[in-house]
Amino acid sequence: MAGLELLSDQGYRLDGRRAAELRKVQARMGVFAQADGSAYIEQGNTRALAVVYGPHEVRGSRSKTLHDRAVINCQYSMATFSTAERKRRPHGDRKSSEMSLHLKQTFEAAVLTQLYPRSQIDIYVKILQSDGGNYSACVNAATLALVDAGIPMRDYVCACTAGFVEDTPLADLCHAEESGGGTTLALALLPRSENIALVQMDARLHQDHLDALMEAAMMACKGLSKVLDSVVRQHLQEVSVLTRE
Repeated sequence: MAGLELLSDQGYRLDGRRAAELRKVQARMGVFAQADGSAYIEQGNTRALAVVYGPHEVRGSRSKTLHDRAVINCQYSMATFSTAERKRRPHGDRKSSEMSLHLKQTFEAAVLTQLYPRSQIDIYVKILQSDGGNYSACVNAATLALVDAGIPMRDYVCACTAGFVEDTPLADLCHAEESGGGTTLALALLPRSENIALVQMDARLHQDHLDALMEAAMMACKGLSKVLDSVVRQHLQEVSVLTRE
C-alpha cells in the first residue's frame, strides 16, 4: 500500500489504532417502531441502518416459495450522501446487487429458516456514511435487527475486514486502508462454532499469508461478538424496565 504511511514505525495506524485494534462501535436496537426489527450501528465513521420485516407470506411470484424453509430477501443500498462522490443510482447497480447477494448468503447460513416454511424474511440495509467495512457494518447491523425481530439464529453473525500493510495484518480497515492497494479480506463468522458464513477477497494473496489474515479477521469478529452481545443485553434491560413501568 503506497502513498500515505498506513502503519508507523511504532506500529500505529492512521487513526491511532494498533494493528489488531477495532474501531469504536456504537449501536442501538429498535430504532423503527413500524418494522419487526431494526438497528443502527457505527463502526468508526461507517454508519449503517438495518430493518427487518417478517417472517411473512411470500410476496410476488409464488415460484419463489420454498416448502421446507423461509426465503431470505436482502436489499443493500447506499445513501447518496454516504461518500464524497455523489451517485445517481444509490441502489440497483452491479455493486449493490453483489452486496445484496453476499448478505443473503451470509444470513442463509445463520437464520433457522426451517422454522418458517413457505414464508419470507426481508432484510433491508442502508449505508448512511461510508468509511470502509461497508459489508461488515451491514452484517452487524442486520444481526442486531434480526435479534430485535425475534428471529432465531444459530449464533450472532459478526463480520469484519482485514488486510496487510508491510507484512503486518490489520483488522477492521478504514477507507484509506482499504483503498491503499493491498488485499482486503471480508469475513462473516458465527463465533461460538467458528463456522464461516462468508469470506471474500478482492485481490490475489499468497497462500503463506492467508492464515495470518484469516486469524486477524476471526479475532476481530470474536471481539465484535462481545460488543453486539452487550448491545443486545442493554436493549433487553431497557425493554424490561419499560414493560414494568
